[in-house]
Amino acid sequence: MAECVELRDAFARANVPLLFLKGIPLGAIAYVNPALKASVDIDLLIAPADLLLATKVLRDLKYQVSIPSSDSVLARWHRRSKESVWVKDQGRIQIDLHTRAADNPSLIPWVGVHSPTHLVRVAPGLTLPTLDTAEQFAYLAVHGGTSTWFRLKWISDFAGFLSSKSPEEIGRLYRRSQELGAGRAADQGLLLADRLFGTLNGNGSLRDELLQDRLSRYLMTTSLALLWRTPSEPTERFLGTLPLHLNTFLLKPGLRYKLTELAGQGGRLLNRFAR
Repeated sequence: MAECVELRDAFARANVPLLFLKGIPLGAIAYVNPALKASVDIDLLIAPADLLLATKVLRDLKYQVSIPSSDSVLARWHRRSKESVWVKDQGRIQIDLHTRAADNPSLIPWVGVHSPTHLVRVAPGLTLPTLDTAEQFAYLAVHGGTSTWFRLKWISDFAGFLSSKSPEEIGRLYRRSQELGAGRAADQGLLLADRLFGTLNGNGSLRDELLQDRLSRYLMTTSLALLWRTPSEPTERFLGTLPLHLNTFLLKPGLRYKLTELAGQGGRLLNRFAR
């Protein structure tokens, strides 16, 4: 939390707009006590045009870029990937610096650092800026959906975020997420949260609507299969990330989206070899 405050103030002094994604603000929203949420890094969202200014702020705070390994490819890296990784204190503190909310610009293209925001009280007298409720819902759905929700904490946080919302408000958030471009990621997240936590209790009409889509049902069951496997990361198994890469093609209909996803996955593969 102290590091978040230092980052917030340093970016403000540099006049670089900044939002905190997930992390402590989401912990405060979902669980009231932000310390109940497990986090291993700090996710920051900036505008793509502010990348150079942001890197200067981070270097002034003693951060070094870790992924990619060289500053010389940082701008090209961010054209292909939504985030770079920065560390300090021998890796004890890690930042994921985002220049967009999703790797595929066709997903939630209108969610960014200049979207409606919300100041979250995370401690007495301390607030951190994050996405407003509708944008937060869409972002969390896409973040989980593009990884097929393979970590239990992601769907737990999503369900916790929705736990204070009425059935009517959840319905409105879902409709708005479709306008923002979340696609089936929102269907998948809601169905999975409902299966595990009863999120759609009292909202049977929305549940029935989501279950009518065959691909949304498939995405939900694939997520359950990943969660029910042995507690290991997909990256630790041979071809373990293959379902993740394939399922992202199903998050939105249309050939244009699928071509954009194919190009994006190819670009991120090139990034892995170039980093």
